[in-house]
Amino acid sequence: MKRLLIALVAGSFLAAPMASAQPAKPFEVAQVKERHVEKNVYRHGKTKIVEKRVVVKKRWARGHRLSPAERRRIAAVNDYRRYRLYAPQRGQQWVRVDNDFLLISVATGAIVSLATR
Repeated sequence: MKRLLIALVAGSFLAAPMASAQPAKPFEVAQVKERHVEKNVYRHGKTKIVEKRVVVKKRWARGHRLSPAERRRIAAVNDYRRYRLYAPQRGQQWVRVDNDFLLISVATGAIVSLATR
């Protein structure tokens, strides 16, 4: 029994560094989704009508890389002064996603800066 306990403790010491050395998935770390469900109930006579609306918001983080599919769906902001944003440097571009403004690198698609309105 004592040998078994010592072997388990020694195994846990050997397995701990290997488990912590696993690389984190950057996409899952950088992007957090917030889910909000709105439920409206209407009564019409004896029938009950339930409408559900699910809103999923994406939270962006600096360093997150946008996929080419995401980059095709977002709109570029050319009049950045209108929204009181500073001028992008060479190779960067302001884009608008809902009410969030993201400064992305054109070549890599990585988020350089964020602005929320």
